Amino acid sequence: MLPTKSHPAGTGAVLVALAALCWGLSGGVAGVLIDGGWEPSVVSFSRGAIGFLFVFAWLLMRPRGSGLGNARLWSWSVLAGLGVAGNFTFYFVSIAQGSVAVAATLMYSAPVFVYLVSFACRLERPTPLKLAAIVLAMVGIILLTQVYKASASGITLLGAGAGLLAGVSYAVFIFGFKYAAPHGSPQAVLSVAFAVVAVLLIWPAGIGRATTVLDTADLQLFVTLGVFGAGLSFALYVIGLRHVAPTVASIVAMVEPVTAALFGVAVLDESLAGPQVFGMVLILSTVTALSLGSSFKRS
Repeated sequence: MLPTKSHPAGTGAVLVALAALCWGLSGGVAGVLIDGGWEPSVVSFSRGAIGFLFVFAWLLMRPRGSGLGNARLWSWSVLAGLGVAGNFTFYFVSIAQGSVAVAATLMYSAPVFVYLVSFACRLERPTPLKLAAIVLAMVGIILLTQVYKASASGITLLGAGAGLLAGVSYAVFIFGFKYAAPHGSPQAVLSVAFAVVAVLLIWPAGIGRATTVLDTADLQLFVTLGVFGAGLSFALYVIGLRHVAPTVASIVAMVEPVTAALFGVAVLDESLAGPQVFGMVLILSTVTALSLGSSFKRS
């Protein structure tokens, strides 16, 4: 869908930025819950389930033009749901094994994976510039995670791997939501996607452990996580994604790791060493350059 006078590209970019801000804050809230002893699987399921209740209520209030009779909406929305489930799970595992700042930045290596898949499937020709950018991003990841001295980095190999898989999952849900959006309403797309998330994540979370969330002093934090980290944020994202290209959205959404890093330092008493800060800057700069290069090429 091309930008219109009522929904300009600038408005779409603002909506994506607001979604990313919510995601960054929700990563911090998840870090608080995990530090408080909650399993990442329970936190992931709760985020998805509360997000589903939020968007399903929206669908019930505005059912017209849902597109739920369209097979393409279902197939792309299910794919998006698979990506979201993987993203939630791997992201929170990475937080538990390291820090919010590191997990968020690793997740934003997603555009690099998109390029690698494009090369493998011959959808795009590799160039020396693009290959150099991927190498720089990998160097940034090594510096950020400090896997060469795991005892001092505060993140394990499991945490680093989970962060990268969160990035792969992020790329999957970008494509899923982008191709589902034209076939129905945002609330329908999100309802199908988050239903998939809830079904997939209830098994690792366990029904017994998941229901304990309802009778805990942390319930307000879980509700905040679900509403802002799933329901509201993804609603803003899907609506915004209708009016901007995925490459533009990926650039604007980099508000998230910055927000998450600031939250981790300010609230969770986390810290980043000089090489880690340099690695973060290197990753974000490289991914931004890749996305901008793709955007200019297509324009």
